[in-house]
Amino acid sequence: MDVEIEYCVPCGHLDRALEMAGVLLREFGGGLDGVRLRTGSGGVFKIRVDGEEIFDAQRDGWDPDSVRDDVARRLAA
Repeated sequence: MDVEIEYCVPCGHLDRALEMAGVLLREFGGGLDGVRLRTGSGGVFKIRVDGEEIFDAQRDGWDPDSVRDDVARRLAA
């Protein structure tokens, strides 16, 4: 399972992206093929699993527990 975190560089979302990547790697490292950080702009903060968008901060609000739970469900499936 590949995870991609796209974050807005001008907005300063790098710390949030690193935090989320760390959470996912600590909790699911053995089940993940990798976590990739992708730079963006325009306020973007999105997370994709195997190319499917599972989180958009503009739509969903910031909830790292929700992201972690979604990844856990996908790994268990």
